Amino acid sequence: MKYVITGGAGNISKPLVLQLLKAGHAVTVTGRSAENLKELTDAGATAAVGTVEDLAFLTKIFKGADAVYTMVPPNWAAVQWKQWIGNAGENYAAAIRANGITHVVNLSSIGADLPDGCGPVSGLYKVEQALNASGAAVKHLRPSYFFSNFLGNAAMVKHMNIIGSNFGGDGFKLPMSSTDDIAAVAFEELTGLSFTGHSARYLVSDELGTSEIAGVLGSAVGKPELPWVSFTDEQAHGGMIQAGLNPEVVKNYVEMGAALRSGVMQADFIRNRPAQTGKVKFADFATVFAQVYQTV
Repeated sequence: MKYVITGGAGNISKPLVLQLLKAGHAVTVTGRSAENLKELTDAGATAAVGTVEDLAFLTKIFKGADAVYTMVPPNWAAVQWKQWIGNAGENYAAAIRANGITHVVNLSSIGADLPDGCGPVSGLYKVEQALNASGAAVKHLRPSYFFSNFLGNAAMVKHMNIIGSNFGGDGFKLPMSSTDDIAAVAFEELTGLSFTGHSARYLVSDELGTSEIAGVLGSAVGKPELPWVSFTDEQAHGGMIQAGLNPEVVKNYVEMGAALRSGVMQADFIRNRPAQTGKVKFADFATVFAQVYQTV
């Protein structure tokens, strides 16, 4: 089988490419630079250097593929982030349509069932809609909050002795996903190709309260009493602006946190909770967090 995997050497795309190569498939992997793809090309993948903004590039590399894995990379400089994400979805759909691609596995997210109110995930709603109109059978993977998102809190834990966001608190449970588990499911869907029409598959590896999350990460770095602090939206916004983040990105992250806090973002996941959880648990991820903590 011939696959095109977008997302370069990312936390999901990289292990996915390596699994496909090990299984004997031909894989073209996209990325913004050949250097970033070297480990994968050394393993046998074909590199395609370009961006999701370039429709001609996508149309060219999708030619002859049996199936495609799509994801939209982050754009920290976006002026209108949701629309930029949606435009990437339109480009994917046009390239899929031009080449008559029959099967697509798309990385989406919990909350992508909602057209607005979930920050950057509302952009993924636009992506899902575009791909659904592409003529291909599409399986949307909707993982929960990535374990790896917490790596951005390592400096806060180290220098402020707290961890937090504008969600959480008593009674709040956060469904979370390991990128390794997501890659394994993407491999399963791409090699099986048993899906038809347009459908979503929810993924979850673990589900913990925010105080439990703080305890697991704190224990991993020698701070077992680490508290979770639930910030107001205004506090979260101010902290990210002070850290130098793009105001458009900050606005969307605050919106996403508020959607998690209210429960609206994870409501459809709860209604359609998968029967099985992933193999990687949050305690396993804590060792990765501890390694990053030492470097900040």
